[in-house]
Amino acid sequence: MSAMLETPELPAVFDGVKLAAVAAVLYVIVRCLNLKSPTAPPELIYQDSALARFLLKSCPLLTKEYIPPLIWGKSGHIQTALYGKMGRVRSPHPYGLRKYLTMPDGATATFDLFEPQAEHCIGEDVTMVICPGIANHSEKQYIRTFVDYAQKNGYRCAVLNHLGALPNIELTSPRMFTYGCTWEFGAMVNYIKKTYPQTQLVVVGFSLGGNIVCKYVGESQANQERVLCCVSVCQGYSALRAQETFMQWDQCRRFYNFLMADNMKKIILSHR
Repeated sequence: MSAMLETPELPAVFDGVKLAAVAAVLYVIVRCLNLKSPTAPPELIYQDSALARFLLKSCPLLTKEYIPPLIWGKSGHIQTALYGKMGRVRSPHPYGLRKYLTMPDGATATFDLFEPQAEHCIGEDVTMVICPGIANHSEKQYIRTFVDYAQKNGYRCAVLNHLGALPNIELTSPRMFTYGCTWEFGAMVNYIKKTYPQTQLVVVGFSLGGNIVCKYVGESQANQERVLCCVSVCQGYSALRAQETFMQWDQCRRFYNFLMADNMKKIILSHR
């Protein structure tokens, strides 16, 4: 009896529980960090043409394998959270002039204009007309970083502030930005064309902005005048199918749906 009391079996059970807990934590970390995901070059889908071959030759980075940062670099969740809260170290603050445009229905559209800080590599006047993502504007960190890089490479930048997104700009009509309205973006582009009659345009849209710029360019042939190219970054192609996807729990999609919906509610309530 005394021998049994001196060597109880309970600690061994606890050791097994601890080992299982550690294994479970490691499994969750590996899954969350996506560490088992292999790296690979991007999949390119394009029509074989002279322009496509020229782009591939001019941008060899498109065919190279992407090597993400160690440990956390393979997790899109962590990358999104880190950049969303911290941004780049010493995030740039480009200086621009805010322009105000009165729309036919009384709405006040605004955009920020940033002049180039260097001569363009081909010596021509080129303006990037930029449409940010959902509920975003020129003061967001990713837009500031993009504009700063473009300025230093000789591009003028015009960044649309989505109607209602800026907290210090009041709505002057009973509407805000929507998923497919191109009115404000078109007004900004027309202003650039009239103010800089010699400039060529590079149209850029991020996420929801990608939908708007592609829709704008395709609405009429006149919208394509002086446009060198249109770049859509991380565009969602179908709002209805995306809605179904964001209602799923897989990959924490429903959590992002909650965050975006909460942000939209805050914007709407701020203008009530």
